Amino acid sequence: MLSRKTLQIKGLLPPLCIREYVGADPRLWPDLRKLWLSLARTQLTFWDNDDSDEEDGRPEYQNDDLRSVCTGLAKFTRNLVAGVPQNQSRAFENEPEIRRLLHFYTSWSEMENSESFVTARTLTQALSNLVTSNETLVEKLWKTYMKLPEDQVVLIRLLTSPDPRTLLTTLIFTLNCVHGSRKRTHLLTRTTTGIRVCVSLLDCMLRLYEEDEESDGGKAFNIGYSIFIRLIEEGTVPDLYEKFTMVDEIITPHQTTLLKLVDSYLQSIQLNATTILKPEVVQTHVALGPFLAKCFFSLSIYAQNAIRRSLGDSEPNHPASPNQTSSGQIDSPPAELDVMLPKVCEALVLVAQCIATISLEAVEQKMCQDRGDLSVASVANMKEFFIEATSSGQGLVESLIEVLRMLDLFLPRINFGKPLSSSGLPSPQGTSVASSVDSTGFSYLKRDLVRLLGVLCHEVRAVQDRIRMAKGIPVVMNLCVIDERNPYLREHAIFTLHCLLKNNTENQALVDEVKAPATWDENGVLKDLPRANLG
Repeated sequence: MLSRKTLQIKGLLPPLCIREYVGADPRLWPDLRKLWLSLARTQLTFWDNDDSDEEDGRPEYQNDDLRSVCTGLAKFTRNLVAGVPQNQSRAFENEPEIRRLLHFYTSWSEMENSESFVTARTLTQALSNLVTSNETLVEKLWKTYMKLPEDQVVLIRLLTSPDPRTLLTTLIFTLNCVHGSRKRTHLLTRTTTGIRVCVSLLDCMLRLYEEDEESDGGKAFNIGYSIFIRLIEEGTVPDLYEKFTMVDEIITPHQTTLLKLVDSYLQSIQLNATTILKPEVVQTHVALGPFLAKCFFSLSIYAQNAIRRSLGDSEPNHPASPNQTSSGQIDSPPAELDVMLPKVCEALVLVAQCIATISLEAVEQKMCQDRGDLSVASVANMKEFFIEATSSGQGLVESLIEVLRMLDLFLPRINFGKPLSSSGLPSPQGTSVASSVDSTGFSYLKRDLVRLLGVLCHEVRAVQDRIRMAKGIPVVMNLCVIDERNPYLREHAIFTLHCLLKNNTENQALVDEVKAPATWDENGVLKDLPRANLG
């Protein structure tokens, strides 16, 4: 019979048994405690001396030696506590020293040295293993971290690291802390420190977005995305969005990034759904509904007012101004340009996509319920919610039509690289309002808005009639064109028009009033029709 020690030497003892065996020695823990205390005191004293005005500081090799000792001790602690609750509990008293050392190795001066990346990463792994799968300890650690002053929050410092492997380790640590705990997840949105961590997380996601999926950066992005899935599914998005607000800013970069993550989450569920949605996902849709409707109204109203100012028209539903041609294209320079409009429109695209995705899923749920599928969660129909949503007496459908009407006047469509006026002719040099501002945020805008209109009016007679009464049918007809800024705009507009006309004689009669000759190109594609100008 081989002894335990012999088994260790031969490498035949499972790692968990080794950790349990080593941790059972009562002499280990006092010595480990002394090592962490001595190392923290020595390192931080060295740091204080290094920051002094004296020129005869310690040589660099002493700092390298301390770094090596710190890395080695962190590795030992990391391996000792992994998956062994008793060892975690005994080693947890060293957490303050590990945190202080981590604070030092994430300082600006240390981050200039690539060797410090290894030390910071190993210390983070030690912290992670110290609490992972131990509810008592992770709860204690997370509460402590969420109450720390901002300059002492090592998570924020770690998330700014230029080293992808350090970011990956940090994000795994963060995910382990919030996994499976509604309370700890909500602390990220209800504490000042938590909000700062979320801001750093969003900044980190932006930096990692272009990384190759198999790289450390790509893996870190996926872990970060999992953290935000937790935040989304716990219903924290409205709170986070509100916390990211800045005075006198209709939309901020962090709010836009958050909307991108919500949009990605909703679309990933739609793409991966092979069966009916799980009840918790449906509840997430329900929780997001009021938030998305509020965002849509806010962004839509801002965009409408900004465009009216650009067109020299300060009142809603104002008659055509003298400087506006019958085709809707203005011939004079804009009266005022809002530099925030592209950012607002970028966010509006994201919100429209989210609403469309949730509405389509609601239709699918309703079909399952009508078939008598008892496994379908009985919740509010979110498509109906968006149809009935109002703000200041205006419905979401009417707001959607009005912003499309304004955009049709404001943005020239682009065909074969050239901006075209609403009449289909090349725009004169300098007459396009939108050409005076950054057009990046306007990409896909008309397409996704008219698509949303089609989703909402599909087989809903009341919405079809509301669109007609809001004079939205001519708006949709005018979007049945090719626009390089809005790929597949014509196809989505034609589908929306189809939804408006199907089994609706009043809408059909209105369209029949347009007596426009239809012509076809050599490929059998219907050419652009003259602009509709009904009622």
